[in-house]
Amino acid sequence: MHEYSIVLALIEQCEQHAAQHQADSIERVSIKVGVLSGVEPDLLKTAFDTFKEEGICKGAELEMHIQPLVLHCQDCDSKQEIGEYNIICPKCQSSNTRVLDGEDMYLMQLEVGPKVAAVG
Repeated sequence: MHEYSIVLALIEQCEQHAAQHQADSIERVSIKVGVLSGVEPDLLKTAFDTFKEEGICKGAELEMHIQPLVLHCQDCDSKQEIGEYNIICPKCQSSNTRVLDGEDMYLMQLEVGPKVAAVG
């Protein structure tokens, strides 16, 4: 299950951003997951909930935005948003299409907690 390695890399990226901004915690992790990214959202959520307990993301909520497939048809010159695994133009049924969006997974935003100074 490659979602585990994806989550480990995501948490590492979160830790790096938190360190750069002197944050003690991460409250929310917002990601964009394309329908053609090869990532299964339910498995990703389970993996995140499992691995977050070990570090700075312990209390974090994972917010996923599923990005539909966006195609440009080179035959009818239309741009279509499709919510499924299909690269056929829904307007003219051509397979002469180019994927514009929906293939990747991105870290979009982090909500971090403040660094708390030690007292004493």
